[in-house]
Amino acid sequence: MAVDPFQGFANPVTGEYFRCLSSSETAYTTEWIVQPGGYVPFEHIHPSQDEVFHIREGEMRALVNKQEYVVGAGQTLTIPRGVRHQARNAGILPLVSVVEYVPGLDSYQLFQCFAGLTIDRALNRRGLVNAPRIMYLMRRMRIRALVRPAWLPAQAFHALMMLFLGVGTLAGWNSLRERYTA
Repeated sequence: MAVDPFQGFANPVTGEYFRCLSSSETAYTTEWIVQPGGYVPFEHIHPSQDEVFHIREGEMRALVNKQEYVVGAGQTLTIPRGVRHQARNAGILPLVSVVEYVPGLDSYQLFQCFAGLTIDRALNRRGLVNAPRIMYLMRRMRIRALVRPAWLPAQAFHALMMLFLGVGTLAGWNSLRERYTA
């Protein structure tokens, strides 16, 4: 049975909870709740999407192109596509927000794979999902809603996706795609 991001899932390491609210080519919208001290495990870039944070409760601290922003309840922060960023809850209360990825592209399928790896606890000690497997899945499925580490140049990222496509094919990782998205 496929993973359903509408059911929600949590990362026990980072303190994040995600639940899809809507999904279309126009926008993918998710509820994002982060416990105090919780964080996104790596600075990253969305090459093809803007990411819009609507803060409902609590306070988000975001590092955007090496500049820190503090965004509180009732405020919105838009991260344009291609801009490096990372966010965390630095407050004492849970951070409750709605996040939009615009355009939505195939974010639903990406979140199915992200959720599946998270639920399977394929996480490193910082809470990042297994990088070779998510890169395999993104390449295998030709995901357009890519997310790549900010420190990794685009050409190197694409080369690694091709490498992990080969490794994953040999290792039988296609069963993950079938389990998470079938």
